[in-house]
Amino acid sequence: MTLDQVYDSRRAVNFFDKEKPLAEATLKNIVNMAVLAPSAFNLQPWEIIAVKSDEAKAKLHAAANKQPKILDAPVTLIIVGNRKGFEASNPVWQDKIDAAGGDPSKVKGAMEAAARLYGSTEERSIKFAESNSGLIAMSILYAAKFYGVDSHPMSGMDFAAVKEAFELGDGKEPVILISLGYRDETKTLHGRAKRRGYDEVVTVL
Repeated sequence: MTLDQVYDSRRAVNFFDKEKPLAEATLKNIVNMAVLAPSAFNLQPWEIIAVKSDEAKAKLHAAANKQPKILDAPVTLIIVGNRKGFEASNPVWQDKIDAAGGDPSKVKGAMEAAARLYGSTEERSIKFAESNSGLIAMSILYAAKFYGVDSHPMSGMDFAAVKEAFELGDGKEPVILISLGYRDETKTLHGRAKRRGYDEVVTVL
């Protein structure tokens, strides 16, 4: 499938086939492709919770406006942003040090810059977590379509309830949900809504 075909065929699917599972290998392929998404300082400040069991689905369903697709889809991903992902505890920093020949001084400037840019205020740390999580979320949607898997992104949830139900740690925030699976072919998928194009969304200065 070419890139334009992936973009053209991706749709937000509301009705999933409850009888058609998503193979674990396919889910891994989707995620391993999606993590090629860019991120600030390549810090990858995200985690993904794959909600598959009936118990976990019930918890998420209750905290996400009882959207039926959470129960129907074989898996729903919780994209978690780490507001503290710029800190030294992020293992990516050690990867950078190793790549620099084991010399921490070669990474020190980048670490200080990241802390200044993303940790100086609460607003900056929130933007850091949310903007980077948005990058991998969109990447997952297109990777899924590449592998023939349908998806539906959702931000309609009680964020505090999801954080509590799934015991997210300090600084870790649920950003978006993505249901993955296969469309219920017995249901009608409405036509794509009109998109605003270049002339409507771009201001050239």
